[in-house]
Amino acid sequence: MQNTDPVWQHVDAKKEQFIELSDKIWDNPEIAYDEYGAVADHTEMLEREGFRVSRNVGGIPTAVMGEAGEEGPVIAILGEYDALPGLSQENGVAEPRPLPGSGLGHGCGHNLLGSAAILAATAVKDFLAERGLKGRVRYYGCPAEEGGAAKSFMVREGAFKDVDIAISWHPAAFSGVNDAMSLANTRIDFTFTGRASHAAAAPHLGRSALDAVELMNVGVNYMREHMPSDARIHYAYLDTGGVAPNVVQGKAKIRYAIRARELPELWPLIERVKKIAEGAALMTETKVEHQVISAVSNLLGNTPLEHAMYDAFERLGPPQWDDADRDFARKIQATLSQEDITSAFRRVGQKVTKDPLCEAIVPLDAKGAPMMGSTDVGDVSWVVPTVQARGATYAIGTPGHSWQLTAHGKTPLAHKGMVHVAKIMASTATAALENPALIAQAKADYAKRTDGNPYVCPLPTNIKPPIKPRAA
Repeated sequence: MQNTDPVWQHVDAKKEQFIELSDKIWDNPEIAYDEYGAVADHTEMLEREGFRVSRNVGGIPTAVMGEAGEEGPVIAILGEYDALPGLSQENGVAEPRPLPGSGLGHGCGHNLLGSAAILAATAVKDFLAERGLKGRVRYYGCPAEEGGAAKSFMVREGAFKDVDIAISWHPAAFSGVNDAMSLANTRIDFTFTGRASHAAAAPHLGRSALDAVELMNVGVNYMREHMPSDARIHYAYLDTGGVAPNVVQGKAKIRYAIRARELPELWPLIERVKKIAEGAALMTETKVEHQVISAVSNLLGNTPLEHAMYDAFERLGPPQWDDADRDFARKIQATLSQEDITSAFRRVGQKVTKDPLCEAIVPLDAKGAPMMGSTDVGDVSWVVPTVQARGATYAIGTPGHSWQLTAHGKTPLAHKGMVHVAKIMASTATAALENPALIAQAKADYAKRTDGNPYVCPLPTNIKPPIKPRAA
């Protein structure tokens, strides 16, 4: 590690209090649009550090923005803090051991994500004050990334309209610049309504909504052969109509997630799925209604910002692990298959080694497998030049959205990775603030990518974020 950037000293000076913040968020996991504890903790930290705080960003009670600095360009650093259902797990234990309570867990590392982002923003704030530089840094606390599309709603409401550059990151097995590939995504609920009846005495009088859902799934499965190979479709039953087999189910509800490489490819797939639903309703003499729940755009890259971020990675080097970190990572790997581990190396275009943790920065030109997930950072990237880091915070091979990932959440290795990537984001931000040409180049790259293809919000204008009321 070469400590060659003054802003890194500001990260180190305050890292302990942000590690504590991350642990506090891990201890109190909250799912999409219910992150009232997390946003309160992040807001308290922003106020303690002297940021000018804006609450209820984009009309979302669990979104917050803190700004520091005067005049000049605006650099946004994006954080998240939502958890996932069914991923509760004791910290630092390499075997399934759910904690009592809600069953929620930070199985995607968002407790680290938000804390590292706010640490980076604080370091940039202190750097600006120390140097007497013009410029503003903003921390955006963004809820509901896990299927809630909060950033899409925030973009639609103009929350990023005066931002010059946006920076973010995500926990990962490796450190490097994020390959700006993700799938555009929409989630749609299909509700079938039929007619209930006694399944033995009068089945001929019933019209099964559950049959309609099953027929829809069969139709979509046949559709898979005839759609782009990088598109994805998944579903989950929300309501099967009941648990009594002697009742013809009069109502059933299913949620579909439909993904495509880009928005123009997504729209036709959505229409085809809707037609299949209508066909299933026709076959079963039921009725179907559909409601969009969320939608996000694919990520848009930015070459100048990616090079600036990679420069910071090269200067900083990989995280500095110790033997205890590697020992825990090996215990986690013992719960995985060799395929899990090999696939992790191949996804980032790296040769398979016996290293349990990231020991080198992934080259910018590495040729790995494209990401097949989705993120609402995509919508931000369509309105602001955006760059993302991947920060090594867990054992190589650890599946996303798993108890193994939750188990890393408060470990020393996760803390080290969190502080490491905070330095990367802070360094990328100060590079832009000290070099107006970088901002100009990033904007030119963005303009070229969107020329003739302007941003269209994938959210229907009539839907609002599914805000949950604060618990009494």
